[in-house]
Amino acid sequence: MYVWTRNMFATSAILAAALVAPLLLLLRIFWPYFWKDVRLAANLLRVLLTFAARRRRKPAYLVLDRFLEQAARHADRPFVVFEGATYSYRDADRQSNRIANALRSRCALTQGRTAALFLGNEPAFLFAWLALAKLGCAAALLNCNIRSKSLLHCFGCCGAKVLIAAAELADAVGEIKTSLEREGVTVLVLTRECNTPGFVSFLGDVENASEAPVPRSLRSEVTFRSPAVYIYTSGTTGLPKAAVVNNTRLLAALAVLSSNGVTAEDSVYLNLPLYHTAGFFIGFIGSIEIGSTIILRRKFSASQFWDDCRRHNVTVVQYIGEILRYLCNSPKKDNDKDHKVRLAIGNGLRADVWKEFLNRFGDIEIREFYASTEGNIGFMNDTGKIGAIGRTNFLHKLFPYALIKYDTEVDAPVRDSSGLCIEVGRGETGLLVSKITDIAPFEGYARNKEQTEKKKVCDVSKKGDVYFNSGDLMRIDEDNFIYFQDRVGDTFRWKGENVATTEVSDILTMMEFVEEANVYGVQVPGHEGKIGMAAITIKEDEEPDWESMFSHISSYLPAYAHPRFIRIQNSVEVTATFKQMKVKLVEAGFNPSMVCDPLFFLNDKAKTYIPMTEDIYNSIVSGTIKL
Repeated sequence: MYVWTRNMFATSAILAAALVAPLLLLLRIFWPYFWKDVRLAANLLRVLLTFAARRRRKPAYLVLDRFLEQAARHADRPFVVFEGATYSYRDADRQSNRIANALRSRCALTQGRTAALFLGNEPAFLFAWLALAKLGCAAALLNCNIRSKSLLHCFGCCGAKVLIAAAELADAVGEIKTSLEREGVTVLVLTRECNTPGFVSFLGDVENASEAPVPRSLRSEVTFRSPAVYIYTSGTTGLPKAAVVNNTRLLAALAVLSSNGVTAEDSVYLNLPLYHTAGFFIGFIGSIEIGSTIILRRKFSASQFWDDCRRHNVTVVQYIGEILRYLCNSPKKDNDKDHKVRLAIGNGLRADVWKEFLNRFGDIEIREFYASTEGNIGFMNDTGKIGAIGRTNFLHKLFPYALIKYDTEVDAPVRDSSGLCIEVGRGETGLLVSKITDIAPFEGYARNKEQTEKKKVCDVSKKGDVYFNSGDLMRIDEDNFIYFQDRVGDTFRWKGENVATTEVSDILTMMEFVEEANVYGVQVPGHEGKIGMAAITIKEDEEPDWESMFSHISSYLPAYAHPRFIRIQNSVEVTATFKQMKVKLVEAGFNPSMVCDPLFFLNDKAKTYIPMTEDIYNSIVSGTIKL
């Protein structure tokens, strides 16, 4: 009987193997991503259930509550490592208490109000945001590269009456001091001594403040709909806009690292700006969820990147496409693969750089994703498919989107005879729009109803529906992978920053000799994104003053927004609806052999624009001249 049973078991096992083997082969051939899709579905289900459970908790469970849980459970675990100093979760909790209590004493900051943070990448940024959250206040995250008019505009967008600035940025704030005083703004500088009259030396206040916990009652009126942060983004027109990120959106951001397999045992290398979505959401907020350690750096350095990773046993890195390209362009070393980095998460990675990065630096899992600060949809490539920004899945049935035909010349969607938008077919390029619903809202821009409405597309699939206009052209292949193609409208991206062409045009036309300015982005071989170029017309009886032009743009624009090339035209070409034409200008680029008009190049060392020559052009293309 035993022998018979054993034989039956063996026979059953053989038959099962015989049936399973072909099934696995069929899965590999026809559904190669089946198991990864199963894993993704399980991951997303876990994230959704966790999010839903937190949304049901009373009082409202916010990101701060998750931080306080981590500080209580893992008080001594390193939270942030910065320039030789290590701050535990307990340290961060206590320091943020001091800042919060100092803010209460100094300027009576109360829940529902907003304070602006004008800080670079440093622990004080993290502690200050936590302090504001403890007081029930929103934080406006100011780009520390902006100056003068742009700085004043960005500060004014959020309605803040308190500005917390780094010591090294006090002079920049001093440039707009008169306007701030007129609005009754309190400026707190993180230094012990500040020589600017009217500015408060706030560091002493913080050091002398109590580290006693901030009572929860001070934030009792904060809801999921309350603004948590304002993050600035350059849109289709004008100066930067303050995208409103509420507490629901921020709570969802907690899952961004955990859903990609990052755990408390990981060390996350953060060198992207904290005032941007990627650095703030992924590096900072994502680490709070899992209780990991942040290795914080002031800014990216290709020469120090891998040394930092080795020194701190970094396992997870963030990137934008440019960063990995810079690493690939750095001198090769024998120890390029000597590190513990296992995961890189980010966006904007070109296929050729992707391949080169893996070949040179080893078996690192790349998680390319797509999202925008104010957008209501995102995609994630969890398969490692080179070049794709993501893949559609069942979750997107809850967050409807479409790729629609778009006319780049008239800068508008193509519509059928019924007035509805037309979806593109598989493999065709279309504008990504995503439906605005209760679970996929678009909060818009602070104090800017006009620009908020411009980001909406109505009557997409049926009359009365409203979609968010991403401004991005995409295509989807037969395997449901999504590929980024280009941006539309009047925005381009350079060195990880969005540049609004209208803002740059307005600043150029402030010059006495400039009649009109048409600003656009042009591609440079070997570089991500597009660099700024302007076609201008000169006023009658005026002569260009290139040194003054350099000084002018340096005063008003951050370096990444400077037009590197200027083309002088007799007149600016416009469409029938009087929109400036850019397509032909973009195609011609900055190649002197393709442009008959006078061309000029911004020379940083000489602090002026100089005539563009074939030698300069060749040096730029070869990489001899660094942009």
